[in-house]
Amino acid sequence: MGTVALAVTEGMLHFELSMAYEVFGAAPAGVAVPWYDVEVCGSGAVQFGRFGLEPDQGLDRLRHADTVIVPGWADTDEDPPADLVGAVRAAHEAGARVASLCTGAFVLAAAGLLDGRRATTHWAHTGALAARYPRVEVDPDVLYVDNGSVLTSAGKAAAMDLCLHLVRLDHGSAVANVVARRLVVPPHRAGGQAQFVAAPVPTRDDHPLAALFPWAIERLDQPLTVEDLARQARMSSRNLGRHFGAVTGTTPLQWLLTQRIRRAQELLETTDDVIDAVAAATGMGTATTLRRHFNRTVGVPPDTYRRTFRSRPRTGSDDGPQGQR
Repeated sequence: MGTVALAVTEGMLHFELSMAYEVFGAAPAGVAVPWYDVEVCGSGAVQFGRFGLEPDQGLDRLRHADTVIVPGWADTDEDPPADLVGAVRAAHEAGARVASLCTGAFVLAAAGLLDGRRATTHWAHTGALAARYPRVEVDPDVLYVDNGSVLTSAGKAAAMDLCLHLVRLDHGSAVANVVARRLVVPPHRAGGQAQFVAAPVPTRDDHPLAALFPWAIERLDQPLTVEDLARQARMSSRNLGRHFGAVTGTTPLQWLLTQRIRRAQELLETTDDVIDAVAAATGMGTATTLRRHFNRTVGVPPDTYRRTFRSRPRTGSDDGPQGQR
């Protein structure tokens, strides 16, 4: 999928940089698709707190990359270095996809890449970003924002959401899920552009709902009700609702709908099943019902989603053209 360039300079945050390198630096085992070439680009040796780093390439290398990742910027009261800002701007003008992690959005804003665009950053700095760059439409309530060639993420862990989103755009959800499992993180979380929404699940085996989630996911083709879930969990419907709210932040029925949409996405990406068959396999009943819920959740109809993601390589598949930026 081409080159991913990590732009580094004094004043960057090492957490987001390490996270991006972990996602893009090496293909996970069992994934049979071309992976990324990662380059660390900077104007010289840099210090990240107690960590030192020697870049592979200079900042001028950014304009040759397919994707440029700008990690978090530590001191948002200071202007980012002019050479970094200029290199990021030049990379975008040369056609690179540019993504910022956390407060890296301040670098993109300084480069003019966020003017007239929706963007986000760490919630503690959204006010400062909006005040300093009034031409940016700052959204403080999302995990990430995808504007196509320019993407921004909220703080810290949301950087992982954006990195997985980029993998999903390039390789499809099956590959992104493999990467997420290797990193022991949820493959999708609610937020950002909401193209890929999923509720978290319990991580403790002794949690009252630990066995219920896989049980329900194996039966998405069936018309499950709240009463069915409560019966399987051996608790009242009211108690089930309380546990669901605490773990997922949503209701049992909304969680079920989210899982059905996720299953539909996987089937649309990996099979030739007609929409009626996908609707039946996901418990939606009819193609009309599937289209209504899918369009409302994902933002596009199932047919459009399939055409988009069938144009990108999938696990074990070599019959699709290269993904588009």
